[in-house]
Amino acid sequence: MPLIIGITGGIGSGKSAVTQRFEQHGITVVDADLAARVIVEPGKPALQAITEHFGDDILLDNGALDRAALRSRVFSDEDQRRWLEQLTHPLIGQEILDQLEASRSPYTILSSPLLLETSQKGLANCVVVVDVPEEVQLQRAMQRDDNDEAQIRRIMAVQMARADKVERADIVIDNSGSLADLDRRVEELHREFLRLVNPEH
Repeated sequence: MPLIIGITGGIGSGKSAVTQRFEQHGITVVDADLAARVIVEPGKPALQAITEHFGDDILLDNGALDRAALRSRVFSDEDQRRWLEQLTHPLIGQEILDQLEASRSPYTILSSPLLLETSQKGLANCVVVVDVPEEVQLQRAMQRDDNDEAQIRRIMAVQMARADKVERADIVIDNSGSLADLDRRVEELHREFLRLVNPEH
């Protein structure tokens, strides 16, 4: 398998802004959040199991999963969250592997909010953490997802502590600056990763 760069960061840290910039350089991004959506599409076994467990009120009118309803159920109940993770994590893992193997770019980005908390970290040759102060995380996540502060704080509490993430990173991207700063940082890292893949250049 080619060089795999794992990118993670807490909710609202700006992982998507970082991965979009790598995509603009022609790099394949395998997104664990998207893989998590693929496995619960209508007609997939995981959605059937979730519906049997939580009931039909977990579905939208069109038969798709109501992710917001599911999130509020599992984040307020540790046992339900564990049940859901045991069902979905192996399926997400397989979907990620399939997508990584299909990638044809010089190196591949694996973007995952739970990279360091799960076995996904074993797939990455290098771990990049996108970091911002917690207050910035909170503001950005509330603006983006229209969630209340208590819900965002519950999600942050489940994720690995910011200091622990930074400590385990090979590279940290400070994303509290401007978008121009972020452009420059991603450009630098892109060149660095290309050199790792092809040292002669």
